Amino acid sequence: MMCLEHKIDFAVLVTVTNANPNGDPLNGNRPRENYDGYGEISDVCIKRKIRNRLQDMGEKIFVQSDDRSDDTCTSLRDRADKNEALKAASKGKNTDRVAYAQTACKEWIDVRSFGQVFAFKGGVSVGIRGPVSVQHAVSVSPVDIVSLQITKSVNSEDGKQGKSSDTMGMKHMVEFGLYVIKGSINCQLAEKTGFTEEDAEKIKEALRTLFENDCSSARPDGSMEVCQLYWWKHDCKMPKYSSAKVHRSLHVELKEGVEKPASFADYKVTLDSLDGLEPEIIDNMA
Repeated sequence: MMCLEHKIDFAVLVTVTNANPNGDPLNGNRPRENYDGYGEISDVCIKRKIRNRLQDMGEKIFVQSDDRSDDTCTSLRDRADKNEALKAASKGKNTDRVAYAQTACKEWIDVRSFGQVFAFKGGVSVGIRGPVSVQHAVSVSPVDIVSLQITKSVNSEDGKQGKSSDTMGMKHMVEFGLYVIKGSINCQLAEKTGFTEEDAEKIKEALRTLFENDCSSARPDGSMEVCQLYWWKHDCKMPKYSSAKVHRSLHVELKEGVEKPASFADYKVTLDSLDGLEPEIIDNMA
């Protein structure tokens, strides 16, 4: 399979309804927002969801969540050590970094997509830059965050007289928000990691289905939805349009007369024409 030969830019429009898309642990796990009140989803959170979707699609993932481990490994070091080819290339300070990186990229799709830093005790230190970059997502409009107090109806422990305190804590959610995820795939780095056209298609499918099998008490099924995916595939490795210009060609704004958006239909999406570059548009709302 040939490495990627056409640079790719992408943008994803995502709605959040009564859910917490990405809690901030430094702020009581409230949904992330900037100082102007616009909601945010970190790039790390987005890449975690992409990894989960790729894993659901049957791909081998190096950075797995503990609750999703499919190979009984308990740490990244454990997963690396169980790969015989990777172990053979690992020789402490004398590690064959080229062979180590090539083996890791061939074995795990998330390594050849996002890159990875392998830094373990014993001298192994290998850094890999991946071709897929994802920006943190920002909402189009400021978001309203609703906080609810959670209570319980039973005791957590035996031996207590009467029911213990009902109060358990707080639950925070975004009432409604439309977020834009932007990213790109670089051909030069794809050559170094062995990232292929087929891999790019898998990333596209992961983005299209980003929130499938992702439900939790903070994100109930249906509360987060990919509305539209824009996929710009350039005709060469070094295109005439920068990623910034391509992303700026997509405009999302409130429709006239709408003061408080409550659905994707409250927004108008327009696209500037770029000569020789037309995006594939996947519209999940159609």
